[in-house]
Amino acid sequence: MKTIFSGIQPSGSLTLGNYLGALRHFPPLQDEYKCYFCIVDQHAITVPQDRSELRKNIKSLAALYIAAGIDPNKSTLFIQSEVAAHAQGGWIMQCISYIGELERMTQFKDKSHGKEGVSAALFTYPPLMAADILLYNTDIVPVGDDQKQHLELTRDLADRFNKKYNDIFTIPEPRISEVGARIMSLQEPTKKMSKSDENKKATIFILDDHKQIEKKIKSAVTDSEGIVSFDKENKPGVSNLLTIMSVLSGKPIKQLEKEFDGKGYGEFKASVANVVIDALMPIQEKYYQLIDSAKLDDYLDQGAEKATIVANKMLRKIENAMGLGRKR
Repeated sequence: MKTIFSGIQPSGSLTLGNYLGALRHFPPLQDEYKCYFCIVDQHAITVPQDRSELRKNIKSLAALYIAAGIDPNKSTLFIQSEVAAHAQGGWIMQCISYIGELERMTQFKDKSHGKEGVSAALFTYPPLMAADILLYNTDIVPVGDDQKQHLELTRDLADRFNKKYNDIFTIPEPRISEVGARIMSLQEPTKKMSKSDENKKATIFILDDHKQIEKKIKSAVTDSEGIVSFDKENKPGVSNLLTIMSVLSGKPIKQLEKEFDGKGYGEFKASVANVVIDALMPIQEKYYQLIDSAKLDDYLDQGAEKATIVANKMLRKIENAMGLGRKR
């Protein structure tokens, strides 16, 4: 059975884009693969965080994973900082990384541009991401377009280590969802939907109530044509709403275009809102049942224990291959 690893940062509420691009694809994988789902809180601290808010976000993300269909008895769900091998492995991956390849990471350029006092960790976190993946002999990593470059670095580091020290790492392959992988802002549909967008009308969060969802979709930017058709270049707003509706309803975009032929944007938007609400309400119900329960902590304790056993075994192999410590 092949292994899948996925990590999400607990840096605020998850968006509809996170759900459609990643979270909704995970539950069906649990019967086909050995799955590791990691809340990567050590990545979150590459930028300043409020500690109370961070802890709240960590538990919230864990509850959302389960509410969205992750079964902690089938998959390993855990918090990154509770498995020490991640930080230890991250240091080793940093030692075999080159400054030049880290400088080429576009996310570092984007996140550090125009800012003073940028954390060194923002520059060096790709090797930590590599360790996250490689510690579990990962075969497949579900990634969005913005993470493909980091996975390429992970593959390069794994190959470099295998050739220089010992052939112990599996070279992971990316899995990118073709439909719905990139959900766009409701207010600026030429840019990706983001949880950090200052315009709150631009982003639907998984925990938004039905009134918030209706209001945000009703105010979504479209165009003056009044024609529901898919054209990313000329009609990015309408195309984005069609993508959302298609992914959640399971209907092809061409079918939706026919259904709304001759109908205005008002009716179209109302239908999109209903589809989103129908998809998110059951997740919210499970989330609120779980978020303050002792069961959630039990699941996370269980996940940390399972992940630690596997990660420590690989860490010992890495250290032995490099000559660190005393061979045991």
